[in-house]
Amino acid sequence: MVKTIFIILHNCLQAQVIRWPPAVLCYICGREYGTKSISIHEPQCLKKWHQENDMLRKHLRRPEPKKPEVSPIQAKGFYDLDSLNEAAWISAQNQLVPCDICGRTFLPDRLIVHQNSCKPKPAM
Repeated sequence: MVKTIFIILHNCLQAQVIRWPPAVLCYICGREYGTKSISIHEPQCLKKWHQENDMLRKHLRRPEPKKPEVSPIQAKGFYDLDSLNEAAWISAQNQLVPCDICGRTFLPDRLIVHQNSCKPKPAM
């Protein structure tokens, strides 16, 4: 997916196109990073994930997220960025934990905060 912005100049027939560089999703946190910085981010994100996971109650701890495997689609070894991002998004969404009361999903550290205020719906 290439992000594009069209800037239409006031009272002018010209349009300027600005393209952002392609972005890659982190398979751990689901945030977008540039193709050069994702390799720097992922080890740091995984380290942070381990620290946060170790601080959770035992029943909320999750297995370590695995980097999705996407096969190269060209002879030169390039990856299909859309397929890679889709697999990373699914992996990041699998990190979410459902609330026992309302069923909404949260990151485990946010689930604890949510459960302090979550109330079951009254029976009708």
